[in-house]
Amino acid sequence: TYTTDTKSREENKKTIESLYRLSVDIKKIRRLKEWVLLQDVAYVKEIAGILQEMGADETAVANILERCPEAILHTPAEINSQRALWQLVCQNEKQLIKLIEQFPESFFTTEYHENQKANILFLQELGLKNNIITRFLTSAPSIFYNPVEKNKNVIETLQRNYLSLGGSDANMKIWILKLLSQNPFILLNTSTAIQENLEFLQQNDFTDHEVLQLLSKLKGFIFQLSSTTMQKSMLFSKNVFKCSDQELKQLVLKCPALLYYSVPVLEERLEGLLKEGISVAQIRETPMVLELTTQIVQYRIKKLSALGYDIKSGTLESLNGTKKDFEVNYGKIQSKKERPIFNPVAPIQIED
Repeated sequence: TYTTDTKSREENKKTIESLYRLSVDIKKIRRLKEWVLLQDVAYVKEIAGILQEMGADETAVANILERCPEAILHTPAEINSQRALWQLVCQNEKQLIKLIEQFPESFFTTEYHENQKANILFLQELGLKNNIITRFLTSAPSIFYNPVEKNKNVIETLQRNYLSLGGSDANMKIWILKLLSQNPFILLNTSTAIQENLEFLQQNDFTDHEVLQLLSKLKGFIFQLSSTTMQKSMLFSKNVFKCSDQELKQLVLKCPALLYYSVPVLEERLEGLLKEGISVAQIRETPMVLELTTQIVQYRIKKLSALGYDIKSGTLESLNGTKKDFEVNYGKIQSKKERPIFNPVAPIQIED
């Protein structure tokens, strides 16, 4: 075990010398993690040797040790096991060393080695591709620290619910892989949270088929919800749109954002739209515009107005969608105009 108490200890001269020989910026380490330099035992040469063996040049080794100095406190055996583990999902050592350069902290966190191994094998069994698993190892390392049983539990709850709502086995597999690829952190949730959220929807008269639809549309959001926030958001929408429970249900199916955004967020976005002269009736017709932030809405309205398009009288469809969708719509409106906004070679029409 290491101590991070830096008061009464002296720096380890041998460690300093070995780092110096590797052209490591020791001042940087003193500033960030001086406690590493105070440990009695360090494996500077050995760890540098393993990194070089994997193809790291002198600069890369120095960079890695400056960014993650605690690497030198691991035994060579620990690092070699970690290397073998990451090789299960890396194409080759060249890719592996590149990942270590970018994410040294993830690679040198070795205390969960057994859990990491079991979780990698579990994700491979699920059908996740190795390049996605490497992305998780570097950008969401905490999901590998849990015992594999916990992660299995979350996945099994999802599978069970999906099938019990009438979903097919094939669709369920695709859905789970999609869900994980988009948001691996869902594994940090508890299976009870998922269960409670689905029960809430069923109690609110959504049929199994509709809950399944929502599950597919909500993706990882289903975990971030709670029955209290969903209840509040639905009540807010019901009051704004002055609609029956049945109509509200249809609006939610059309635009699940009405479920997962909190009341303050919905309120702010609604206000932004109304300020632009858009009516509640228009929003009810195209509720998906509430998925856009007020800034995006203002920017898009400005662009459309410049083309002479009046958002107040038309449908909000042209405002809607992803950046790409909007650009396509914008292009169509632009080409509908008889001629471009400014054409330097066209004769200027002068009114008499």
